[in-house]
Parts: sequence; structure tokens; C-alpha cells
Amino acid sequence: MRVAVIHDWLYVVGGAELVLKEILACYPQADVFTLFDFLSPADRRKIGLGTTTTSFLQKLPFMKTHHRSFLPLMPIAIEQFDLSGYDLVISSSCAVAKGVLTGPDQVHVSYVHSPMRYAWDLQHSYLDQSGFKGLKAAAARYLLHRLRIWDSRTAAGPNVMLANSAFIARRIRKVYSREASVVCPPVTLSTRDPVTSRGNHFLAASRLVPYKNIEQIVRAFALLPDQQLIVAGDGPEAARLRAIAGPNVSFAGYVGNEELRRLMATARAFVFAAEEDFGIITVEAQSEGTPVLALGRGGSRETVIEGSTGLFFDEPTPQAIARCVSDFIEIEQGFSPHDCRRNASRFSARRFRREFTEAVQQAVRQGAKERGEVALPVAFAGLIGAGGL
Repeated sequence: MRVAVIHDWLYVVGGAELVLKEILACYPQADVFTLFDFLSPADRRKIGLGTTTTSFLQKLPFMKTHHRSFLPLMPIAIEQFDLSGYDLVISSSCAVAKGVLTGPDQVHVSYVHSPMRYAWDLQHSYLDQSGFKGLKAAAARYLLHRLRIWDSRTAAGPNVMLANSAFIARRIRKVYSREASVVCPPVTLSTRDPVTSRGNHFLAASRLVPYKNIEQIVRAFALLPDQQLIVAGDGPEAARLRAIAGPNVSFAGYVGNEELRRLMATARAFVFAAEEDFGIITVEAQSEGTPVLALGRGGSRETVIEGSTGLFFDEPTPQAIARCVSDFIEIEQGFSPHDCRRNASRFSARRFRREFTEAVQQAVRQGAKERGEVALPVAFAGLIGAGGL
């Protein structure tokens, strides 16, 4: 059975690329197709990626530095991949990958990280943050309208849709009128022993962009002058955040994974104020034995157990975050690193490989049944290649 894996684009290694890594571990002989591929050799090794087939976008001027500007061309580009020689097509999609063209005798399983939020429920926020005015704003609205039409039409293509959280499954039902089984993404769990003594700091870590709501966390700690906050990460908001921060807030800048894990392991709690589709970083923090104080929306509702591995605040405002931190301090001794680590273990890479290959095999069997054939056991071979059950 020939397998093709389609991934939107390869620009940096983030959560979607870590999912791709595990998909390729399950199907190591798969051919990979992507709109453009600018990963460094080190990043390619990190996710076990070999050669890829890219679209015409790869060769366009300024693609590497301004790829978001080429969004209107992406639906056309993804449809140009000729996948007619493959029996099984797996798309890893947060934008257009699910829109690849497949035939009636091919099985297409789409792992949906999220429908395109900037074209759907976050359109108004996206346009506000873009700063577009006048004709530019009107043109952007029209392009997003056309993109929604294409996105809705191509949602009928996959035989099976998988969602990375129940939150995304609900969004898929709302936007595409389709049901999706939930297979949560893989998380790299800590292998170190829990620290015996923690530091005196709270931790926030993410790319410093507006929708992560780091500003609200920084302002919350201005209301808590006796509590220390460390902010790890870099991004376009960095200078402005430093300017508004009080003396009890320090900025670590970009930190590597090992240093980030150390900061997590020694933090009193990890503070997370974004509405994420899943939120891998909240699971990583719990894997280090650290409770999470999170906005009670989106994927955090599925990764954090309130009262056992963390607390929720209702709104991403400084006042709500500060109240949550104060509530946590009062009951801090009641949180167990063991409970946090045990909860995080639900999201292991091995669990992902098992659930994902089972879902794919079921889709293959259903496709074979519809064609009057016998399905090949691709899932079993994938699991052996991924290191066993």
C-alpha cells in the first residue's frame, strides 16, 4: 500500500510538525508533500524528515520571508499535487492540506489541527490586528470569503476527519457539518525525577504575539507585586511587554527546550492565558510536575483537571488572572507533582501512534469494504516501525 502524507507547510517546528513526526514514525515509507519547505537540516533531523515534494510556491520570490502574503494561492497550489498513485492519503491540516484531490478508490484521512480560524471565527480579530484599512480591508474580507467557500467545499473530500481535541471536533461540526473522532496530539513527556524544591517564580512561556495574551499576564503580576513572574519566549511584542512590566517580572527571551523544561520544573505554577486548540505546552508543564493556571476555554479544559492539576480563570484579564494566582497560593500545598505527571501521561507519543493507526486502519477497512476488497494491515506495520505497541 502506497502512502502519501500531506502537510500544509514546513517553516518552523511547532506542534503540528511534532504530530507530523509521529505520523511519519507510523508510516516511515510514506512520501511527504507540502506547499513549501524551508526547514533547516537540524529541524529536519528533529522530526525525522527526509525529502519532500513541494508546490510551485516554493520557487516564488519572497516566499520564505512573506509566506502569509501568498495565502490566496495556497488552495490552488494544494490541488496541483498528483496523488493518483497512492492508496492511502493522510493530510495534516491547519489550513489547506485537507483540500488535496483524491479519487473514489483512495482513502483520505485528514488530521485537522483546526479549521482556518482567521477565515472563520477569528476573522474580525485577524483583520483588526492586520491594520488593514479602506480598500485593503475590503479586499481581505473578499479573499477570506472566497477562502471560506473553498474550505467548506473541500471538507467533503476526506473519508475520515480526526480532530486534535473535543474543542476542535465541535468547531469541525459547526464549520463543516461533519463528525470527527478525537485523537489528541503527542506530547514529549519528562523523563527526569520531580524536583525536590521549587523556585519562587511563576512561569509564562510562548511566542510573544497578541493572541497569546502574555500582556494580560504581565499586567496581572503588576497587581501582585510580591509574586515573581518569568516570561520565556520572543516575538514582536517583546519590547512593548518589557516596557510595561513591573520589577517583579523578568524576561528570559528565547530559551531552548532543555532550559524551558528546567524553568517549568522549578516553577510554582505555569500561567497560560490563550484560547488554544489543544495547548501542548500545558501538558509539558504538568509532565514536569507543575500545576497550570489557565484560561478555562479551548483545549485547556481537556488537558488540565481543575482542583487537581491546576485552576481556571474565566476571562483573559489582569484582574481574573491575578485572582486565580491568589486562589492558587492559598491552596498551593494541595497540588501534587505526581498528579500532574500522571495526568500528562495520558498524552504520550505512544498513545498517539496507537490511536492514530487504529483510526487509519478503520478507514482503510471501510474503504476496502465499499470496494469489495480485503484491507491490508497498514496500522500493524506502522506500529512496529514506530517502536512497538
